[in-house]
Amino acid sequence: AQLVESGGGLVQPGGSLRLSCTASGITFNRYCMAWFRQAPGKERELVARRDTKGNTGYSDSVKGRFTISKDNAKTTLYLQMDSLKPEDTAMYYCAADAPSGPWCFYRNIDFWGQGTQVTVSS
Repeated sequence: AQLVESGGGLVQPGGSLRLSCTASGITFNRYCMAWFRQAPGKERELVARRDTKGNTGYSDSVKGRFTISKDNAKTTLYLQMDSLKPEDTAMYYCAADAPSGPWCFYRNIDFWGQGTQVTVSS
């Protein structure tokens, strides 16, 4: 299985970026999907998640600014990031987690992408 992220880059504060994560080798619509990020010197943080039923959730730090979505036909997960702030600067990782029955826990991640760097700076 492979997850490949793209779409990162340098953006000014207040700007937008859309990250993409294309999956292969997994039954995409059966996995809990998420975006994590990790800034230098900080722990990896779960910022957005989407379970197998389409329910979504966000960390308080990005709620109202980020939107997670997926296209099953393209086996691609997206993260639309608006109103970006310097504190959003981090490496962003796509993650796929097999559900435990009907539940998604996002703790023992089965597959990780290689990451894409997002830098918010003027």
